[in-house]
Amino acid sequence: MIGLTKGERLFHVLNHLFFIILMVAMIYPFWYIVMGSLSEPEKTMGGGFFLMPEGFSISAYKAVLQNVSLLTGFQVTVISTLGGVLIGTFFTATTAYALSRKRLRGQKTFALLILFTMLFSGGLIPTYLLVKGLGMIDSYWALILPNAMGAWNIFVMLSFFRGLPDELEEAAKIDGAGDLTVFFRIVLPLSNAVIATIALFIAVGYWNDFFSSILYMTEKNMWQLQMVLSDIISNTSAATEQSGLSIGFQNQVNVFTVRMAAIMVSTIPILIVYPFVQKHFVKGALIGSVKG
Repeated sequence: MIGLTKGERLFHVLNHLFFIILMVAMIYPFWYIVMGSLSEPEKTMGGGFFLMPEGFSISAYKAVLQNVSLLTGFQVTVISTLGGVLIGTFFTATTAYALSRKRLRGQKTFALLILFTMLFSGGLIPTYLLVKGLGMIDSYWALILPNAMGAWNIFVMLSFFRGLPDELEEAAKIDGAGDLTVFFRIVLPLSNAVIATIALFIAVGYWNDFFSSILYMTEKNMWQLQMVLSDIISNTSAATEQSGLSIGFQNQVNVFTVRMAAIMVSTIPILIVYPFVQKHFVKGALIGSVKG
């Protein structure tokens, strides 16, 4: 801060202080859940302010991992997320690439129709009737297909593809390459950053989805992880019962620690995935948003 005026120094101090407070406000809820899940159950009965675990115990995690409903929900969510990422990313990329080609007839009309879906939708009842009419109730397709593509993701990829030099496609066409060859062997390898970004957006959306289970699932064994977790958190008696605890084992855990452990179990997988795409995330979001 050498050479700064008193006012500028004060601004920098207040600015740093504000962001430190904001950082603590964002980190502490997650830290609280981690510490609560690792605390000894009898020491967390009254809640409290946790900076470190009250004692140390993993009994809550044992209870959660013994919960058949939670493990089933985890399986359903993993399958729907993987399927949604593969299908959603592929069709988002193909749609965006087609719209980015100037030779496409009706390009602006198609773009406006996609943009229209960002502002208006058919509504829940028509969507449900469509899914039901297609026979997808209580199936993975009901969890995957309705949320596979998003207009915002298409426009992010569209902006990126428009920024690619036309000379690449022209050179490939001269060498005899067709549209599919150009797309799969030239365009996609150059689009790793934006593809990783869109895939992460789609994956987080599927992983956090619970509303699809409410709409389309009548069988509990097809509930997504977040729906199972919501049921555990919202219903105290159900939480104790669903944790798979025997009467003797209930003395070693309580509903609070089980809830905290359940939240961690549902959060850890997506936290593990994020570092692998982080290097592409900022670059892909930035390029896809400003080019065009």
